[in-house]
Amino acid sequence: MTTLIYTILTLCIIGVVAAVVLYFVAQKFKVEEDPRIDQTEKMLPGANCGGCGFPGCRGLATALVESDDISALYCSVGGNECMSKIAEYLGKVAPKKEPQVATVRCGGSCEKRARTNCYDGSTSCAIASALYAGETGCAYGCLGYGDCVVACAFDAIHINPQTGLAEVDADKCTACGACVAACPKGVIELRKRWPKNRAIYVSCVSKDKGAVTMKACKAGCIGCRKCEKVCEFGAITVENNLAFIDSTKCRLCRKCVGECPTGAITMIGLAPLVKKEEVKEEK
Repeated sequence: MTTLIYTILTLCIIGVVAAVVLYFVAQKFKVEEDPRIDQTEKMLPGANCGGCGFPGCRGLATALVESDDISALYCSVGGNECMSKIAEYLGKVAPKKEPQVATVRCGGSCEKRARTNCYDGSTSCAIASALYAGETGCAYGCLGYGDCVVACAFDAIHINPQTGLAEVDADKCTACGACVAACPKGVIELRKRWPKNRAIYVSCVSKDKGAVTMKACKAGCIGCRKCEKVCEFGAITVENNLAFIDSTKCRLCRKCVGECPTGAITMIGLAPLVKKEEVKEEK
């Protein structure tokens, strides 16, 4: 019995001594953290989406506090208002960016893009893309297995069961870029967010020649340059058989939409442009 008591007392003494040693070691080598980091983190949205390039809001908060120049740091979820408040608190100049929204540049729905084979593997865009081109003749289009859906932390993107394509809910999208990084085909990109979620863009990323594209997808861009010629603002360029509309130059005049022979140019939130001939006929 005595031996047991001595053993317990010895262990207690060792524990107390170890605790004291650890306490003094911790005090000796402790790192003082700037209290502004905690406050800055509280001012961030707390989404931890990684859109800023850091693994979480804590990482961005630390960078904002420690960096003299924060022009390259930005929280897409909080936006300009959030960054302005943080900059005011830290006494720094906040970067301002134009609001953006994720855009799916593929119009190859099931009826437009005929299936040529059946994929029977893992339902992952990354895996399917690494194995082969896809179930259709187009090697560039949306695979529709939903890697972007899994990556989105805001429930802003889903796969439409009728079209088989990814669709973005602009009201929920924070432009964090997670879906862009998750898409192995490069179909999704961040584009300028217009008021009332209006937009005009080319729903195609195929760089095949016109005849090849038309055979694979009836809604693909054939690089005919009709849209480029009709644009008065220099917003449309055609390279590698593919038209691209620069959202920073586009004025939403809609002339290019009516000129596209395949309907590859998508228009959202806007009414079709009425031609002069149609107006005369109505009169």
